[in-house]
Amino acid sequence: MNYRKTTNFAENYDAMAKEISKNSQYVRFDWAIKRILRDQANKKVLEGLISVLVKKQVTIIEILESENNKVRKEDKTNCVDVKAKMEDGEIVIVEVQLSREADFFNRILFGTVTAINDQIDISQGYDVIKKVYSINILYFDFGEGDDYAYHGYMDFHGMTKTDSILKFNNEKEEKYILNNAKRLTPPKEVFPEIFLLIVNKFNEVAKTPIEEWMAYLKDGIISDDTTDPGLQEARRKLDFMKMTREEQRAYRDFMVSVYSTKDAFETARSEGHAVGLAEGHAVGLAEGRAEGRAEGRAEGRAEGRAEGFTEGMEKGMEKGMAEGEKNEKIKSAQRMKAKGYLIDDIADITGLPAEEIAAL
Repeated sequence: MNYRKTTNFAENYDAMAKEISKNSQYVRFDWAIKRILRDQANKKVLEGLISVLVKKQVTIIEILESENNKVRKEDKTNCVDVKAKMEDGEIVIVEVQLSREADFFNRILFGTVTAINDQIDISQGYDVIKKVYSINILYFDFGEGDDYAYHGYMDFHGMTKTDSILKFNNEKEEKYILNNAKRLTPPKEVFPEIFLLIVNKFNEVAKTPIEEWMAYLKDGIISDDTTDPGLQEARRKLDFMKMTREEQRAYRDFMVSVYSTKDAFETARSEGHAVGLAEGHAVGLAEGRAEGRAEGRAEGRAEGRAEGFTEGMEKGMEKGMAEGEKNEKIKSAQRMKAKGYLIDDIADITGLPAEEIAAL
């Protein structure tokens, strides 16, 4: 996004809002799912995304309760963006997350288990439990891998023959059904499946349905000739220019908040990186000189710079966002002075005046 940054918040907000209005043909999915797509009348957009991921045509019959009707913040109610029940009774959870959280997988597990538990009363048999799909759309870098879409599901693998996967023979199952008058539910029909869509990792030319969805999730792009029913519906329902003024205003406010948060994070990360480099360089020089006097200047500097740079980089990245470069130099000087380094050497390494170092 190109806009003129100023120290005046109002001017900066207006510039960003105008840019958003100009470039927004279709509103972003993370905004739409919290407002527009909760409406049963707009369910075809969600049906399209779900159908592409689970690889079967689905029909949503009900949008279930979610974060909109949480009563108290302290309640551990299942907090998701959308929870829907499909025609076959299966449950789908769709959650959008804009930033990294340490308990991310715990939240997925909690949401999934809650969706399972909500299906059954104490007097009912376990056969009423239907499969739960958890679809997680992530707008941040996550994990290591070459793909942008991941699918997790339950399989039973052999412990002594690791290439063996437990399967269920149809002929044996038919005999079991005849003998027991009840069908054995295979794992694939009952255990949850989890999808992770890592939006920032998508950099492909959209050709397949899942690529078309990723292009929309990332950049709000929907091809004019898309054949995906969900995206065709999204073109009609999520057109920025067809929204009311109130909806447009709410969307601009949301996007300004998203970009402002992203800018703040990138700035802090850059500053932390710079301070980390400065501290790592200073500590590396100090340790290199100390070891060099004992083992030889050449070897000492090489080892000291390598070890000191690594250690200083890690420590400096953590605290560099909050501390200025001057404070870091002072702290480095204090450490070297405590170890008995000469004031002239400390001044040479840190660039601080000798008088100031002597006063520390």
